[in-house]
Amino acid sequence: MDEGLLALVGVASEDTPTDARDLARRMVNLRIFADDRGQMNRSLLEVGGTLGVVSQFTLLADARRGRRPSFGSAASSERAEPLLVALVEAAELEGVRVVAGQFGADMKVSLVNDGPVTLLLDTQKLF
Repeated sequence: MDEGLLALVGVASEDTPTDARDLARRMVNLRIFADDRGQMNRSLLEVGGTLGVVSQFTLLADARRGRRPSFGSAASSERAEPLLVALVEAAELEGVRVVAGQFGADMKVSLVNDGPVTLLLDTQKLF
């Protein structure tokens, strides 16, 4: 089985093209794949893996109050789609193969999570 990353990407209203490029760079260079000793020392670039990018505005849900989540911090479709495109293009320029979902579509996405390893990356660096 080939190695790769599936990135579920939520675009916030304050995100910028610079954030998209920085996030792409971080994703493809993050050392999360095992080396010959089983240590997480290799990046997506180093393993020759593929980056899957799926727009996921629900990651911006605020469910701290009430019973219905608020998506007020998510970027509008008109703002988010170009930033997703910028992220994909930046990752391709870094040298990885990228496959992307269809923006705004109701898609069925599945993955095999090896590890499992799930990481949160935040352009605002809150965590």
